[in-house]
Amino acid sequence: MPPEDVLDHATSSARPTAPPRPARGLGRAIASLRGNRPFLLLWLSNLFFFGGAWTQTLILGWLVFETTGSEFLLAVFTAVRLAPLLLGPLAGVLSDRFDRMRLLLVAGTWAFVAVAALAAAVSLATVPYWALLVGGLAIGLAQSPSQPARSSLVLDLVGRDNLSNANALNSMAMNMTQVIGPAIGGALISTLGAPAALWISSAWYAVSLALLWPLRRVGRTRRAAPEAVVRMLVGGFRTIAANRLASAVLLVTLAANILIWPVFQSFMPVFAGEVLSLDASGLGWLLTCSGIGGLVGSIVIAALGDFRFKGGLFVIGTGVWGALWALFALSHSVGLSFALMAGIGLASAAFGVLQTTLLLMTTEPAVHGRALGLQELAIGAIPVASLALGAIAEVVGVGATSFVSALLLVAAMALLAVRVPQLVRYSGVQE
Repeated sequence: MPPEDVLDHATSSARPTAPPRPARGLGRAIASLRGNRPFLLLWLSNLFFFGGAWTQTLILGWLVFETTGSEFLLAVFTAVRLAPLLLGPLAGVLSDRFDRMRLLLVAGTWAFVAVAALAAAVSLATVPYWALLVGGLAIGLAQSPSQPARSSLVLDLVGRDNLSNANALNSMAMNMTQVIGPAIGGALISTLGAPAALWISSAWYAVSLALLWPLRRVGRTRRAAPEAVVRMLVGGFRTIAANRLASAVLLVTLAANILIWPVFQSFMPVFAGEVLSLDASGLGWLLTCSGIGGLVGSIVIAALGDFRFKGGLFVIGTGVWGALWALFALSHSVGLSFALMAGIGLASAAFGVLQTTLLLMTTEPAVHGRALGLQELAIGAIPVASLALGAIAEVVGVGATSFVSALLLVAAMALLAVRVPQLVRYSGVQE
């Protein structure tokens, strides 16, 4: 519990008055931000960090497709950029061994330097495909290994009761930047060119790093654990594998990152350019619709607070998400595609917010970093899946590939609901 919350709790306990009325409306939706300066600064830092990430995702994807004209080479670039996700288990060990805030400061500095270097290269000359691959890998090395520490800090700063609300607020930050970042990136490609968008994303990383700096001494100091790294990896894996609920949550994450996220990460420029005949600005607004839907969904979950049946919303919402992607893959109407993308964003909030919330709630604090590291490893399936789906799309097209992938996710959620019903009933109420 953060110091501010401890003081508030101690003060309120000393007063012989009725308990305060629970916040309602907007106050309930932002409960974790009220009176908790450390989490507020972390949240603002996440806002700018995700803003830079979404801007660069659009601009680099557009640059690669414009340079190569190949869906497969675009998928290769996505795979290389996301390959550092495979370091998730090691990043989880680091999160459990050392000071998480300092890990974020190191990662933030590396992210700023990597994106600024790539922006400078694009500004000075036409960058060949291989150089874009190297730049994408450098950016991925900055972003991916920091995620277990970033997510674990949320529980450290807000406590269990506010965890769903805090993760929903972080999802809101991601979706707000998904609304703003692609729109800015697409507009800048059309007006000022690719370098401007990359420089903006590097500037957003600089602001994110500056917001983290006041928190460098916040939280408990982490000392190196007596166990060796390999022993921590093996022990954490065994502990989590024996946990049926946590394993089921990780399987949902794995399925989504094999079947859906490669489509979103790799194929959106193709859907925009070849299926819907949109330019770079149109692609930006298409992604913006997804961001708006995700923002609305995150606000709803944040307003629910510590609600019951978190597992049911997680499983059912992920299934609906897959069904909407199947419809999007069949659409050739610009208006319908924009509407479906907003619905996709709305449904994705159940998956995006609750996968981390449930994983933290169903595991012990001592292995939180390693649990989130395994989540990162599951997300690391995106590069391999992107290559496979990219190769299939070269033969049968992005529409058919995406449609079948989405239906497989729906089937997987239905099977999970039957085989692990306790996850559907799980509410996260601590005994």
